[in-house]
Amino acid sequence: MSQQQDPSIQPLSRIQILMLMGVTAVVFLLISKLWLRFSSVSLLSISWDAESILTGIGLGLIITSASFIVYRLWPAYRRSSDFYLEFVLKPLLLLDIIWVGLLPGLSEELLFRGVMLPALGLNATGIALSSLCFGALHLSGSQQWSYVIWATIVGVLLGFSAVVTHNLLVPIVAHTFTNLISSYFWKVGQSNS
Repeated sequence: MSQQQDPSIQPLSRIQILMLMGVTAVVFLLISKLWLRFSSVSLLSISWDAESILTGIGLGLIITSASFIVYRLWPAYRRSSDFYLEFVLKPLLLLDIIWVGLLPGLSEELLFRGVMLPALGLNATGIALSSLCFGALHLSGSQQWSYVIWATIVGVLLGFSAVVTHNLLVPIVAHTFTNLISSYFWKVGQSNS
């Protein structure tokens, strides 16, 4: 499948995928730390409470359900999503899905909703701009435009949840939960095919 879309992209091994996820998470952490250090921006607060965790899980369920619907109804998104998931998930073991959930869920939320969103403004403009940047992060080729649109929409939902709750834990939990559930179902579906 991936070679049909872009023959120049070679498959990566399990170790390469895990290393890339780890390096990306560290880079996002460093960018976040540097941004906080050299600007007047404060990190959006993280408050550990049951309501925030449940809100994050609920938002994660909404995003995951919407993704399944969009996957069924929008062929361009389905192709783009399959390409991305096959490239990232195919070499991984089922247990590796934990890292697919945690590393992007923590590092991307720290950067995009924890630091960038407060820097741009905890308002509609800040949500829109940080979501566009989040969507652009998911661009892996010209044929992946539908995945970028979907990631931008998800970014808006995650940004809105951060602004409304004033708690970075909500989008972290939602993002992590969405990645875990979506990756698990895709991986299990592939092993049953």
